[in-house]
Parts: sequence; C-alpha cells; structure tokens
Amino acid sequence: MGNTAGREWVLVLDFGSQYTQLIARRIREIGVYCEVHPYTAGVALSEGLRGVVLSGSPRSVHDADAPRVDFSAFLGRVPVLGICYGAQLLAHAFGGAVERSAKREYGRAELCGTTEGSGLGSAIRKGGVVWMSHGDTIARLPEGWRVLGSTESIPIAAFSAGDNITYGVQFHPEVSHSECGLELLRAFLLEVCGCKGDWTPRAFVEQTVKELLAKLGDDGVVLGLSGGVDSTVAAALLHRAIGDRLTCIFVDHGLLRKDEYAQVLRQYEGMGLRVVGVDAGERFLGALKGVEDPEAKRKIIGRLFVEEFDRAAAGLKGIKWLAQGTIYPDVIESVSVNGPSVTIKSHHNVGGLPKDMALRVVEPLRLLFKDEVRRVGAELGIPAEILGRHPFPGPGLAIRILGEVTRERVRVLQEADAVYVEGLRRAGLYDKIWQAGAILLPVRSVGVMGDERTYESVVALRAVTSVDGMTADWYPIPYEVLGRISNDIINGVRGVNRVVYDVSSKPPATIEWE
Repeated sequence: MGNTAGREWVLVLDFGSQYTQLIARRIREIGVYCEVHPYTAGVALSEGLRGVVLSGSPRSVHDADAPRVDFSAFLGRVPVLGICYGAQLLAHAFGGAVERSAKREYGRAELCGTTEGSGLGSAIRKGGVVWMSHGDTIARLPEGWRVLGSTESIPIAAFSAGDNITYGVQFHPEVSHSECGLELLRAFLLEVCGCKGDWTPRAFVEQTVKELLAKLGDDGVVLGLSGGVDSTVAAALLHRAIGDRLTCIFVDHGLLRKDEYAQVLRQYEGMGLRVVGVDAGERFLGALKGVEDPEAKRKIIGRLFVEEFDRAAAGLKGIKWLAQGTIYPDVIESVSVNGPSVTIKSHHNVGGLPKDMALRVVEPLRLLFKDEVRRVGAELGIPAEILGRHPFPGPGLAIRILGEVTRERVRVLQEADAVYVEGLRRAGLYDKIWQAGAILLPVRSVGVMGDERTYESVVALRAVTSVDGMTADWYPIPYEVLGRISNDIINGVRGVNRVVYDVSSKPPATIEWE
C-alpha cells in the first residue's frame, strides 16, 4: 500500500474496528511510521518491520466468518500488540477461552495490576483509567501466559504471552479516554519494538523530496489547486523537489467564497508557485441553471472541472505526471476490510481518473493524515493563514445553496458567509472551529424592516469541531456572538431577513447540507 523501503515501521492489521485509523494516528504521534493493512493481506516479514498491532473488530472470535490471520508467519518473530478483538484472537488461537461477558464493559474502567518486568514500563497500574468497548471477554489465557491487569468486572484486561514481545489488552489505548493508553503504546513501540521514534515532519519532507526527484526525473508535473490545505501542501512539497517543472492550475468555478479566487492566487504567487488561473464561473453557472438535485449539481461541476483543467493543461509542454492531494484516510478506506461504504454523497471528482489517461499519477501526501499534512506544511514554510483554512467542499457554494444555483443566490451566500467568517475571526473562534460556513435555504420568510413587510431568504449557520471529518460535533458559539453575527448579516446582506443556527452533529447529520 505504501512505501516502507529504507525506514523502520509498524504494521497495523485492520480487522474492521472503528478505531483503526486512530491507532495509526497515535503511533504516528509517537514518531513511529506505520501503515494500516486489511487483515486479508496477511503479514509478511520485511526489512524495517519492527512490530505488528492487531486492531479491534465488531465481530466475535466465535463467528463462523470471524476475521482470522496466520500467526505462524510472524508471532514470536516480531513484537505484537493485540487490542480488544486482536487480544481475544490471540488468546483464542493458542488455547485460551473467550466467552460472552456476563457484564459487558463500555466506557471508563479502572485497572489494577502491574507491567513491571514485562517491557511495558508502568503503563498498567492500579487506578489507571482505560476505555473499554467489548461484549466478549477472555476467561482463560493459554498455558504459560501471564495476566498483567484486570478491572472490577474483567479478570483479564491485559496479558503477556511470556515471550516479552507478545501482548494483548482488552481496552483501547488509542482513545484519549484511556489515560495510560499513550504511555502503553509508547512503551510498546520504543521499548519492546525498539523503534527510534524519529519519524517527524522534517524527516518526511527530506525523504519524500529524494523519492520525488528519483521518480520524476526531468519530467513536468501538473497539479490542480483548490485553495485547500491538501493540494497546497502537495504543491509546496513538489515545488521543493522539482521547482518550476511543476505547473499548478487553479480553476474558479464561480462558487468560491467572496473574493477567494484573487486572494488565493496572490497567496500562491507569494509562495513562488507557477499557477495558471482559469476563470470559468460563467460556464459553470450556465450549466447549473435550473438544476436543483444535489447529486446532479456535483456531477455537472465535476465534469466541467475536468474539462477546464484538461483545456488548461493541454497547452503545457513536457508534462508527464498528474499530481493529486490524496491523503492517507482516502487510501485506507479504498481497501477497507468492510468494503465500499454506502454512498451518502458523491465526491466532487466523480468517476475518478480515466483508465486511458496518458499521464502517470503522483501523490506525495498519500501516507499522511490531515493533521500531519498541516505539520508538513508548517515545515515547508506555508503561511499559517493557509494551513489554518477551514475545509471547503470541492463543489463550493453550489452545495451550500439548497435548490437552484443562480448568480443572485451566489452573491447573497458569498456576502452572508463573509460576514459570518469575519465575525468568528473577530470573536477569536475561527481557529477553534474545524469547519464553518453559511447555507442558503430554499425558503423565504416574512420579516419587518422599517415598518415595511419583507419576504426574503433564510440563512443557516454551521460550525463543527472534528479531527478528520468522519465524525463532528456542532460548536457552541456563545449567544452574544451569534446574535452579533445574525444582526450583521440581516443588516448588511440584501435579501436576507432571518438567520438560524444548526445544532446537529455527525452522525446522524452530515457536515454539509447537500
């Protein structure tokens, strides 16, 4: 899946847990490079592999089609840490007993036990708080294995196989609620696996630049910029490696935030990037006339974007590669053990890349999580105002305008959104919020302005906190700030007489309304 050549790394074997990506993120935070592979890929020992982590799973080891792995390929040869289902699978495979818990444990629990002499330092200790989430439990360990920790209702919460390199825990050390979780992972990685913990943004930049130089040679590369963090960091990384042999194309579909096209072009010029700007707003707005279905809007925008990008790229010489800002969650999800998820809404790059595409693809960020992308961007010297920019959907304001997209409705939303974002900045809230934006609703409401009756549009405000967008909580903007922003929008944006605030979390709602 990735590129482990020349570096030490740890494999996270995914059995379908909702926390698998979080395990990988925690390992990376400790400074150890890791990759997530589905359990179906098995484990092959390779140079640099320092350890294997077995994830949790929604399944039971007693299910007829329960996830399995061939332990003979690696157990006893590299350190192993089983987490929840991974721990149960270890015990079950070697003669232990896994049973349905008489008392299921979900949430916080207190540990008692000791890891002294086990290689895990003092990570498991009396009173240590951990996070449990399981219905089965290990009732008996295989012969010769040692209990390291228990809770009030779980007699075997942590264990060692007796070889000082194989361990299992029935709690989730990767979640922040496990107070000793990071300590346990650090001890496993640095002490048991012997990792150096030197995988840093600087190390990533240095190694990736070398790899890009070797891969790209003297070829030219074209990249589609969006103004977002991922494509910007990808561009900066490629520019560090190949300089002016990188050409960036920034297509304005007329659905960006107010004045964003000109602002972003200026920022990119300040970074020394060669950028071709394409002002295609009229064409996009014309194609969207009369279209209300959100999926239809996405497909139109995706198709026109590719056409405009291809037209701009056709005039470039020496281009052999297409660069993309793909990041690691996209890669992991593409090989998920659970298979493709149900389509909630299509991505703006509808249909993917054409099979007969002449250009080869280079994805310099495909091994990074979102927070790592930002740290690499900082290492590359990208301005904080770019790295801190909130995520923005590829189809732009088209999917924040519910119903038909018209020039007038775009103007109304751009102005309302600008007032909203500026209000958050003035209140010191912008950097505390993961994503914020205004939505123009397909309804009008009655209002009164200056003794006159009005019948104008309604704007909804959305603000959420999140790590990667997979889940999100609505942000509790103080009432006085909301009141001030609402007043500024109604008084300053012609065509709006009512403002509401969205207090839905994801799930069950999505971050965007369309």
